[in-house]
This record gives sequence, C-alpha cells and structure tokens, in this order.
Amino acid sequence: MFLFKPSVGYLALLCIWLPIAGANRSCEKVHEGLPNVTIFATGGTIASRASSNTQTTNYKVGIGIEALLDAVPEICNISNVSGVQVSNVDSASINGTILLDLTARLKAELANPSVHGVVVTHGTDTLEETAFFLELVLNSTKPVVVTGAMRPSTALSADGPLNLYQAVKLAASKTAFDRGVMIVLNDRIGSAYTSTKNHANSLDTFHANEQGQLGFFIDQTPKFYYSSSKPQSKPHFDVSGQRALPPVDILYGHQESNSHLIRASIESGAKGIIFAGVGAGGWSLDGLKDAQGLYNQSGIPMVFSRRTNDGFAGGDSIYSFQMTSGFLNPQKSRVMLQLALNAGSTNDEIRNIFNTQ
Repeated sequence: MFLFKPSVGYLALLCIWLPIAGANRSCEKVHEGLPNVTIFATGGTIASRASSNTQTTNYKVGIGIEALLDAVPEICNISNVSGVQVSNVDSASINGTILLDLTARLKAELANPSVHGVVVTHGTDTLEETAFFLELVLNSTKPVVVTGAMRPSTALSADGPLNLYQAVKLAASKTAFDRGVMIVLNDRIGSAYTSTKNHANSLDTFHANEQGQLGFFIDQTPKFYYSSSKPQSKPHFDVSGQRALPPVDILYGHQESNSHLIRASIESGAKGIIFAGVGAGGWSLDGLKDAQGLYNQSGIPMVFSRRTNDGFAGGDSIYSFQMTSGFLNPQKSRVMLQLALNAGSTNDEIRNIFNTQ
C-alpha cells in the first residue's frame, strides 16, 4: 500500500519533490514480536540506476523508497518497516531546507514510543555532513543509522541492498541504544561524529582512522567493540521551527591562495568562513593579513581547519581573530559553525565550542 503523508515543510518543498516527497511504504504484514523501524530516503547512489550492470559512474538518481524495500524483502523478517521519501537527489544537492525537514521528521518519529529506531538512506558524497548534523541536533537514545551505497542499484554486486539490511538490523538491535548517530556501510559501524569518507570509489571508504570503528557485522548481526560512550564536549543545538541555516563557506588552502576569495565570500553573504588550511591549518602570511582586515570590517567568525585527511588544527594562532577546529575536518567544521551561528552564539562562544573539539 502506498500512502501520501504530508509533514512539516512539505508544502514548501512540493514544487521540488512532487513525484516523491511524502510517499510512504510499509511491509505488507505487521508482526507484533518485531521492532518497528522507519526508513527515511533522501536519494543518492543507493537510489540510482545506470545504463548497464558494469557501469559504476555517471548514473542517475531516481529510485524511490518502494524500490529500495522491494530489493530487500528480507528486511520484513527482522523488523516492521515503514518507509518515507524525504527527497530524491544526489547528496551534493542536499541543503539546509532538506536537513531541517528531515530533522523534524526524525524527531517526531523518535518521539513515538512504538518506534525502536530509524534509518536514513543518503548519497555517500556528503553523507558524513548529514550524519554529523543529525548527531548535533537529535537528542534521543534510540538508534539512528545513516547508510548509502558506493555502487548504483543496477551494478554487479551492488552494495546498497546489504547496507540497507544491515542498517535496519542495527536500528532494530537492543545493543544499539545510546550510541549516537551511526554510519553503516560495507559491514562496518562508525560514529557519525568521527567517521569520514576516505575514498571516492572503494566500497570500504567510511572510517575514523584515528578514533576507530564502533563495530562490525558478523552474519548480518552487529557486534560492538566497546560499551556505549559519547564524544567529549559534544554540543547540542535545537533547530526546532527553523526554515533556513546561516550560509558558511569553505576556502581551500594551497600555494598562492587567492585572498580575494575571502572578500568575495563575505560579499556574497557568508556569515562565517572555514579555511581548509595547509598542514595543521596554515595559511599564507599575506592571506592572513587580508583575513584580519576583513574580520575587522565584518566580524564574521573564521575557523581554520586542515586539508590533510587527519590531524589536529589548533595551538597558538598568529592573529587573535583566528579560531581553530581541533580534530574536526573542514566539512564538519562548517556544519558546527552553521549550527552555532543559528543558535546566536557570540564569537567567543564559538571559539570555546571549537576549542573543545
């Protein structure tokens, strides 16, 4: 059965997602002994088709939640599943409007006493950003699992069906409570706070190289390495009722970086800037002088992260206006800064948030 179920933000998004927004799909039979899990689909490779079964690039998004569930009928043997289509786009097109709508839906579902956990299907390119965002705005002990795929549904050995099965199995597990938002791909369970995409093509791409994984799947059963724990000094932000997020840009560091881009970013409306600096967050002396002048004029927060895959951006800064991101990479720093700005945090408060990361 397919049902049309409007929700918060639906009317504003109708013109974008008319064919798919609000669509609902459930298992045909409800089993009283099984946990209830809701899947929220947003698009991505897991919902894509290519022209042949050997093609793993240049595919197109467009498969709905009904096709995702039809591909894995075994899901209905482990959970009473219902599916909701939130959007159907590649993850590079995920924006604040979609994130805020998704958050409102998830909060409402997690507040339902009969719901055991939730799953979000998502494109992998920005999956870590959405998962990190949800980690910072949701406040539930119930399992929240984000998954996707590295190969389209039409590919030989497509990874989406098994990833989805494992995500539902984790969301339905009694051992998954109070572990924050988790990322599931390629048999691995990672923390949304620390995991990042490390390879553009490999199936085994989501890792936290320094902090490690939370667990692994054995015979499709989640096995955790440790008892539940939370990242140190993790902030929580309330985005209830919000319809947009402050724009924050990321500028990439390299030799002869163009400092005019800092001014262009501010003039185009950015409320904050993340610098993906060289090494541990470095920037050219001329660029820092220009940034200092623009900071004096605008007062917008400027956070220095690092373009390197891992490491810590911090320590003594050359200029007092500089904030540093700690262990957060540029894309996660951007999410953190957006949410801090949205909460009305002062620059000193923002500096303190990043100093604890």
